[in-house]
Amino acid sequence: MGQITTLAWSRVTSLAISIVTHAPDLALLAQVLEHLGRALRHACQQGDVTEASVVVVDNGPGTGWREPLRQVLDVAALPAATELLSGHGNVGYGAGHNLALRVSDGEVHLILNPDVLLEEEALGAGLAFLAAHPEAGLVTPAAWGGDSQRQYLCKRFPTVLDLALRGFAPAGLRRRCQARLDRYELRDQTGDGVFWDPPIASGCFMLCRRAALDRVDGFRPEYFLYFEDFDLSLRLGKVTRLAYVPQVRIVHRGGHAARKGLRHIGLFLRAAILFFNRYGWRWW
Repeated sequence: MGQITTLAWSRVTSLAISIVTHAPDLALLAQVLEHLGRALRHACQQGDVTEASVVVVDNGPGTGWREPLRQVLDVAALPAATELLSGHGNVGYGAGHNLALRVSDGEVHLILNPDVLLEEEALGAGLAFLAAHPEAGLVTPAAWGGDSQRQYLCKRFPTVLDLALRGFAPAGLRRRCQARLDRYELRDQTGDGVFWDPPIASGCFMLCRRAALDRVDGFRPEYFLYFEDFDLSLRLGKVTRLAYVPQVRIVHRGGHAARKGLRHIGLFLRAAILFFNRYGWRWW
């Protein structure tokens, strides 16, 4: 699995999309699906997609989200076959997407957060890039937050200090270390041009060739939440090439684990330990 390969490709393709939810903001999810519908229609009109499917994975909590999620999907009226997977409990983010991979078979698979709004041309631009570059197996986008501030989704391999500064340091200390954080976030590389082979891409939007995902067996389920995208990126980088493509544009309204309470901080630290134990500890 250590050799990078070029994967066969054609212009017109089938697309599968998976969204994993856990106690989602239903109004925001409806907006996400509305933007997704526009992007799908545009890609179909441009001839980039022949057929599409969307799988929403309901990770709970409990069974009470099944009907509300079904209603949101029905109202969205996506130009795609839709399926809701529910009743399996909270298996975690990566394992939830793995469930969707088992029931979908698109040539390209989009891993999408329930808090990401696609621009209308995002899917078409990503698929056109994959068609033009058979060596690419994952496309990561340019992103902005809900506050219109730029987000930098590509990363270098992290050190413990990088993660501590970015997630937990007071604002004054972060400002003094801004040059270091900018380097970690590849800010000088991910601007207006395509950037090849970022070590790590965010799991909020991963446009992947299905063949590449299959070669690495999808997400590792032991990452319940956080770092599953770091791990997947590193494994994909061994069999294909990752590319930041700024023509693919999204708005991402999530992130900031440290602001979500003690439980999320604990999940983050547990996943970080798993990650560094596997790939090696780098402290600073």
